[in-house]
Amino acid sequence: MNHRIKSTHNDKKPVAIKRDGPAAPAWPSYTGTSQFVGTSPSGRVTVYVDPTLGQPGLQNAQDLVNDADRVATANDSIFGTTGGPVSIIVFALGGATDGTGGADHMGCDYTTGAAIECCASFGNSARVSALFEAELSECSMNGNLCGLSTGEALSRWCAAVIGNNALADFATAPTWHQDNEPDFVNQTDSTDQNADSTGCGMAFLSWIISQGYGLEKIAPTMVKLGDAGTLAQLYGTLTSDDPANAFPKFQDAIQGLVNGITNDDPFNGLAQPLQLARVSPMTIELAGKLFASILADVSAGKQPEHIVAGVRAILQPTHAAGVCKPKSKRLQPPGKSRAAKASKLA
Repeated sequence: MNHRIKSTHNDKKPVAIKRDGPAAPAWPSYTGTSQFVGTSPSGRVTVYVDPTLGQPGLQNAQDLVNDADRVATANDSIFGTTGGPVSIIVFALGGATDGTGGADHMGCDYTTGAAIECCASFGNSARVSALFEAELSECSMNGNLCGLSTGEALSRWCAAVIGNNALADFATAPTWHQDNEPDFVNQTDSTDQNADSTGCGMAFLSWIISQGYGLEKIAPTMVKLGDAGTLAQLYGTLTSDDPANAFPKFQDAIQGLVNGITNDDPFNGLAQPLQLARVSPMTIELAGKLFASILADVSAGKQPEHIVAGVRAILQPTHAAGVCKPKSKRLQPPGKSRAAKASKLA
């Protein structure tokens, strides 16, 4: 079922595009003009737009400027880390302007993955925020889970929780169910473009979350297990049960579903509250440095771009330069993913 959420900012007048600002980074695929729109209050997120999208695209970008810090803070709480600065371009990814073009980035870290592409979603900016979180969460995986079914399922669940399920039409669990539920609990698929393996991960995480293990417990555990980790090992680590019991118990739980699997959250995991991680002393110290830098720069009369540069300079050194080899980081609805795969095989 499709439960698209309308933007809460549709009644606001769009803000004019700013003509000055930081230079745009090199994007994964976008080659057009990158028009600077604004930077989030924390300085962590810089947003650009393809100016040919006109007013609807500008509204998407401005809404993202206003919402980006909420997304980034919630993402930090899920992973128990402090993310680095990122840049985002809003454009018609794949030619779409309803969000179905998905999102893209390069590496699963804040060094190679800091340039993020998000599809415009005219009149529904909540979808752009959800797409942003899907890619931001992969940056927080710090080089782990890149291009794997486990990482894809985790990033989509982060987008569902933080993005208020605005991407419900991207569901893959029903496809997995219709394809006789192959076992991707005991094995991890080496791609993030297989609806069956991603769908298995989505349904499995729905089940785990419904048992009281929130994303704030799941995400750090999966990152620690790394590329070789399986969902069965995730289950064993969280529950202290034998990992061999994961898939049979999961299947038993599916048999008990009254309505079967019709979306990515068959066990109603989204109803579980997200337990925000406690703020660590290191995070408090970092926040203090950021505020002190901003106040000092404002008092000195520095221009906004110089203030942002100061914030980035403080944030960037906190992240290791470890990188993962670029694999697929493209988030798409299952229909478009299959079409793209078929075109490559043709």
